[in-house]
Amino acid sequence: MHASPHIVSDVMTRAVATVGREASFKDIVRTLQDRKVSAVPVVDRGNRVVGVVSEADLLPKEEFRDSDPDRHTQLRRLSDLAKAGSVTAGELMTSPALTVPADATLAQAARTMARARVKRLPVVDETGHIEGIVSRADLLKVFLRDDEEIAEEVRREIVSYLFPTPPSTVYVEVRDGVVTLGGRVHNTSLVPVAARLVRAVEGVVDVEFALDGPDRTAV
Repeated sequence: MHASPHIVSDVMTRAVATVGREASFKDIVRTLQDRKVSAVPVVDRGNRVVGVVSEADLLPKEEFRDSDPDRHTQLRRLSDLAKAGSVTAGELMTSPALTVPADATLAQAARTMARARVKRLPVVDETGHIEGIVSRADLLKVFLRDDEEIAEEVRREIVSYLFPTPPSTVYVEVRDGVVTLGGRVHNTSLVPVAARLVRAVEGVVDVEFALDGPDRTAV
């Protein structure tokens, strides 16, 4: 009944910067600066993603550059100290890489990012080859959908099924992503179902209702 949600391949960046395992520290920094990104996937010779190097992986080099950490800090920051002494992407990267398939929904990608607290995910095919990269900003692009496009999807995919006319007479209005369903419905028990389905439409910010039940005075 419901239209297929937008998927990662619809919004991902396909021209993605990568580095190899042997990329030097300076090469990684240069790539981050040139591409204005905070992390890059590390790929093997077959272009399969094996890890990710982020600014967070590089910062220990500067943090511990002129310090002599005490034993407590050494034990507590063992991983960071190891990275401070690393010089290649293979040594610095976080592995295995957290990735997402191109056919994942935007909601799935958003949940993965939120749980892992990362800003972007490499997009890979079923064999692990890189196809692109998706960022938090990419996932928000769905909220740029045209209001009338959203309204038409709600009318076609939800209202026409839940509230067919007659006896229901439901109109759909969308303003800045906020959907309003108004009119008269024959079965008010379907309103919570409509709310859930409308909120699942890509680009919907919120749902409001101005619905009345059936006119009991009508003959």
